[in-house]
Amino acid sequence: MKKLVLVLGLVATTVSCNKEIVTPNNPQNEICNCGLIVSDNVSDYSVTIRNSCTDNLKTFYLLPGDWMNAYVGDNYCITNVTGW
Repeated sequence: MKKLVLVLGLVATTVSCNKEIVTPNNPQNEICNCGLIVSDNVSDYSVTIRNSCTDNLKTFYLLPGDWMNAYVGDNYCITNVTGW
């Protein structure tokens, strides 16, 4: 019985884990993670960016050093998201 539960758990884990395939040389991935900074907020070090692909707006919270280099009107890329 223990072996059956272990095998079923292994199969469920294998089936449920899907990795997103992102190629580093794919310019489409890079463009869809980038956009124009339309506003910033010093109180929480956030910037609101308009996505280059979808025109959606999203607010991101940055580290103080990164926020200091993110100017309104500049293009900025967020690398830890797949798009918004």
